[in-house]
Amino acid sequence: MADKQTEMRRGDWHDPDAGKVPFSEYATAYIRERELATTTRQLYRSLLRQHLEPTFGAVNVAEISPPLVRRWRADKLAEGTGPTTVANAYALLRGIMRTAVSDLLIRRNPCTIKGASTVYTPERPTATVQEVYDLADAIQPRSRALVLMAGFLGLRFGELIGLHRRDVDLDGGSVRVRRAVAELNNGQREIKAPKSAAGKRTVAIPAAILSEIRLHLDLYAEHGADGRVFVGAQGATPRRNHFNRLWHKACSDAGIKGLHFHDLRHTGNTLAASTGASTRELMARMGHSSARAALIYQHASADRDRLIADAVSGLVNKGRKKARKAKKKQDRKPKGRAGDTTG
Repeated sequence: MADKQTEMRRGDWHDPDAGKVPFSEYATAYIRERELATTTRQLYRSLLRQHLEPTFGAVNVAEISPPLVRRWRADKLAEGTGPTTVANAYALLRGIMRTAVSDLLIRRNPCTIKGASTVYTPERPTATVQEVYDLADAIQPRSRALVLMAGFLGLRFGELIGLHRRDVDLDGGSVRVRRAVAELNNGQREIKAPKSAAGKRTVAIPAAILSEIRLHLDLYAEHGADGRVFVGAQGATPRRNHFNRLWHKACSDAGIKGLHFHDLRHTGNTLAASTGASTRELMARMGHSSARAALIYQHASADRDRLIADAVSGLVNKGRKKARKAKKKQDRKPKGRAGDTTG
């Protein structure tokens, strides 16, 4: 009792009954009460229903222990659940339990597996400039500008589909990204703001494709300032599954294998990095609030690294040439005989 009274005076006391809340009930409230994008909320509910509730649903929050979490993760991987799905489910579980710590339901977070929430994905291919044009030639004409803008501006599919005429400034040579179209699991679509403030940005258009965009606006875009830039032949906003069929056919016709449409964003970002743009400049163009992705593209720019190496080589050769000249000049100087003095 004396120990508990000391804990209460220090503010360290926890009600031992506070954590006697079923995990399913607490996790459902966790998802409901957070400010989440609709797509993220759907993902969390799916992870909870399919991967967390079968093991933890009826267990009280206070009874979830590190060994139970480790066993759950090992079983998930052993039964063939994809590593990415397991990592995402673990990250959700860790977030829920972190909040339980903040709510004074438990003392410590039982999710202590180092690196378990990290998703390791293989490096995606990057299309060359010529491949981007080959795909633009192969796809239906009304999608040509979509391919070129994805490849050379680095915009996402949802950002491109969300563009209106007023967002495209051909005179200033720029595109304003203010919204994106997201497709939900139930087939509905949601027009939403970018994930972060950095996602709202203005991206300069390379002059090389300005005429292509101008032609697209003249032939295929809706009229008026609020007209959609990209619409289907029947006037509908393109759906990803329908566009993917067109994309796969274009890849087949162009003889390009294993390239996803989103990989064109990698092409645009890699090209931007190869120009020598700073990390901050890349972050602004890509719409990222952290430097992590920008650094990846900077490191991945092999062509830029080759240019840097060539530049360094030039400095080395210049330095050695200068040293050789100085040595020759020194060698041409007459050498005095022993015993000679000056003054």
